[in-house]
Amino acid sequence: MRLNITIDGKAYEVDVEAVEPEASVPQTYAFPIGPAPVRLPAAAPPATAPTASENKQADEKKVCRSPVSGIVIRVAAQVGQSLQPGDVMLVLEAMKMETNITAPAPGKIAAIPVNAGDSVQSGQVVVEFE
Repeated sequence: MRLNITIDGKAYEVDVEAVEPEASVPQTYAFPIGPAPVRLPAAAPPATAPTASENKQADEKKVCRSPVSGIVIRVAAQVGQSLQPGDVMLVLEAMKMETNITAPAPGKIAAIPVNAGDSVQSGQVVVEFE
C-alpha cells in the first residue's frame, strides 16, 4: 500500500506493508494451590470467681452501670458522698471520647468498685448506692 504523507510542508510518498500480528500465546501464571492456613481464635481466659458484691443480686435502684465499654479516666466521687441527680461520679473514655457518668437519683455512695485506669465493660457496675 502506498501513502502520501506531508510533514512540515514537505510531501513524502511511502510504501506501507500490512503485517498480520502473530498469534499471541497468552501468558500463564502458576500459583501453588494448597490448604489455606487455619487461624483459631484465642482461648477464652479462665472464668474468675465472682466477687462478693457480684454474688448478691444487685438491686438495680442501688447501682449505676457503665453505659459503654471503656477506660475509667477519673473517679470524681468518693464513698460516703451524698449526690444529687446529674452530679458527675466518674469519667470514662471510649473511642477517644469522654463520657461523664452522672448520678441518676439522689443518694449516698456505698462503694465504687472501679479505679482510674481500670477497663470496664458495658453494663458493669461502677457505683453502688446505700
